[in-house]
Amino acid sequence: MTKADIVAKISEKLGIEKGDVQATVETFMEEVKTSLEGGDNVYLRGFGSFIIKTRAEKTGRNISKNTTIKIPAHNIPAFKPAKVFVEGVKTNVDVK
Repeated sequence: MTKADIVAKISEKLGIEKGDVQATVETFMEEVKTSLEGGDNVYLRGFGSFIIKTRAEKTGRNISKNTTIKIPAHNIPAFKPAKVFVEGVKTNVDVK
């Protein structure tokens, strides 16, 4: 499912014009991004959390030059689904 599919479904279910739904979805995503960039996590009860994970410093390999490189510690955004969300997927989606 793409962002356009989500906009279309919300528009259809609520009877709101796609342009308004598109603006709402874009604003929501921008607010989540801004919050994470500011160092704040976003918690959506019953859905999940957008969190900041810290990766420790580690040593990596540059295969083309056959050298070791130091990868500094850094933060990455992550999504942690709520338990009810995980259980819904476990029970409703067939294993492929």
